[in-house]
Amino acid sequence: MRVTSFNIILNSEDRERLYAFYRDVVGLTENDRHDGFDVAGAQILIDGHSEIAGPAKEPARVIVDLFVEGIAAEQARLEAQGVVFIRKQGKEFWGGIISTFLDPDGNYVQLLEFRPE
Repeated sequence: MRVTSFNIILNSEDRERLYAFYRDVVGLTENDRHDGFDVAGAQILIDGHSEIAGPAKEPARVIVDLFVEGIAAEQARLEAQGVVFIRKQGKEFWGGIISTFLDPDGNYVQLLEFRPE
């Protein structure tokens, strides 16, 4: 299989609220169609779906990982906007530092910084 593009679709009962969160709070760059965000060569698309109601029932099933430089500064910026982190700069054996927060639909989103030491 030769994949030419990659997208993640986050469906929501309240598409506009979720879209605004990723645009205004997280600070992702909107794509040309304004239905999602360009993220490191891929896209996160925000949409609605008739089978979606309420918060994520299994928020760890799919996790959005955002690799960043300066995880402490990014986490502080998001916390200043009211984002609640459920994990703060946890260290992994492979050199990763991970902070996890919930988006408005209860999906897990992780900030990751790779620091091999």
